[in-house]
Amino acid sequence: MSEARSQALARLREPRRWDVVVVGGGATGLGVALDAAVRGLQVLLLEATDFAQGTSSRATKLVHGGVRYLAQGHLGLVREALRERSAILSNAPHLAQPLAFVVPGYRLWELPFYGAGLKAYEWLAGQRSLGPTQVLSARATRQALPTVLERGLLGGIRYWDGQFDDARLAVALARTAAAHGAVVVNHLRVTGLRLEGTRVRGVHARDAETGEVLEIAAGCVVNATGVWVDGLRREATFPTADEGTGGDAGQQTGQETGQEAGRASGQETAPLVTPSQGVHLVVDRAFLPGSTALMVPKTTDGRVLFAVPWLGKTLLGTTDTPRSDIVAEPRPFAHEVDFILREAARYLSRPPTRADVRSAWVGLRPLVRASAPPSAEGGPAAATRSLSREHTVEVGATGLVTVTGGKWTTYRAMAEDVLAACMAQGLLPQRPGGATEHLSLVGAAPGRALCEPPGEHLYGCEAPILRALPGADRWLARDQESGQGLLSEAMVRFGARFEMARTVEDMLARRSRLLFVDAQQAAACADEVGKILAEELGPASAPQDLEAFKALAARYAEVP
Repeated sequence: MSEARSQALARLREPRRWDVVVVGGGATGLGVALDAAVRGLQVLLLEATDFAQGTSSRATKLVHGGVRYLAQGHLGLVREALRERSAILSNAPHLAQPLAFVVPGYRLWELPFYGAGLKAYEWLAGQRSLGPTQVLSARATRQALPTVLERGLLGGIRYWDGQFDDARLAVALARTAAAHGAVVVNHLRVTGLRLEGTRVRGVHARDAETGEVLEIAAGCVVNATGVWVDGLRREATFPTADEGTGGDAGQQTGQETGQEAGRASGQETAPLVTPSQGVHLVVDRAFLPGSTALMVPKTTDGRVLFAVPWLGKTLLGTTDTPRSDIVAEPRPFAHEVDFILREAARYLSRPPTRADVRSAWVGLRPLVRASAPPSAEGGPAAATRSLSREHTVEVGATGLVTVTGGKWTTYRAMAEDVLAACMAQGLLPQRPGGATEHLSLVGAAPGRALCEPPGEHLYGCEAPILRALPGADRWLARDQESGQGLLSEAMVRFGARFEMARTVEDMLARRSRLLFVDAQQAAACADEVGKILAEELGPASAPQDLEAFKALAARYAEVP
């Protein structure tokens, strides 16, 4: 066990009451923890697996105001997101940068129509605009998108948005929160809620590495578990949660008791979230060379599709398919893969096929539930299009604070709203906010474009620390197209020592993004990564973790 983790667990064992415990280490939970810590509160964040392990590491990698929302007339939502886009780009320039997008036009009406809309998008950004919106000739469009389908091409519209490395930004948020006094711990699962009378006053938790059970007291508990929020909300509907031991079996019994009590009193907790899955396919850079993304504003079924240069590859996506279940590792449905490949073939001169996919992965969106239930798993996407992407903050009768919905770009605004709700309800002392809008994250420094293969530039001003570690010039994986190094021994050591990586998956999925850009390469270097992590952290869990990661990588490499 690393010294930092040992110290964190020692603080959890102390007889104390935290101001706030945040449950969930995705974008929203990390944003809440950082904001609360900057305000001087005593903050604890607990993540059951790893930071951004779920939806928050599986975004389309865009920091954006939401062109689609503009078309729907949600101007307030777009303005907020454009403001937050500017904050992210400024606070983490090594992990988030401006990116040019081109909308190719093949019909006479498309250029003036989309040009006007995207010019309005630029206008809404005001002084935060990243660049001018321009109408391009057919020739200029081909220069920007070298592999765009030329037959019938009339020109294009170039506009600007941002892209980022979502998982590494999450780790930067966790480290920045810790630097401001928060205690953030991954692989420590909340197994139940502690109630004093009928008020939530802490959590039960179990360390995934040692099995140690911890009882943690807090004045406020924030439920930021994404698509999983309803499970914790259900547990907060009954007064007997503090009678259990906090273990998994106790949690299951408590939840059943709470549901029965809720039904008896007419207070059964209605679900807040309905999940929708978004699929992404990663193919070689050759399918879209250059540093400009392609945006399709309206596919054959009315959705938006992107082809984005990211970390030396091309990212294609996404879909919007309702699910009736919530799983930790959702897989693409065959019809979703068909859709992405079919739509990409309408705009790229070299259509990608299933054989070209280096990695296929899925994120579950926690959409705020509408009155109508979602359609069956794998069914038509129409049921989720009307659901809100705006976030919701709920303070329950027991004082449990739940936040869900929203998107990565607005994580900071969501955090401010959560803390405002907590203070309004008397769960936290009044403290002024706003300090995070201009707060640089750990490592902040100008960096190389994120469309290039990953390297030392992703470490920002901490690159010299990385270079000083053993194995800085020993590459465990290289990009097959460019030959550039993707993962070094030193990067693994840095992940273990400074970025709270505990497992092979932590390292190859989120500290490095190798699993997401080339699943077979990730599997190929897993043994060596496991050895280095064992040297850094101890060998106790390495064999089991290694086999689990190889099985996961095989699923990412498989395309249905």
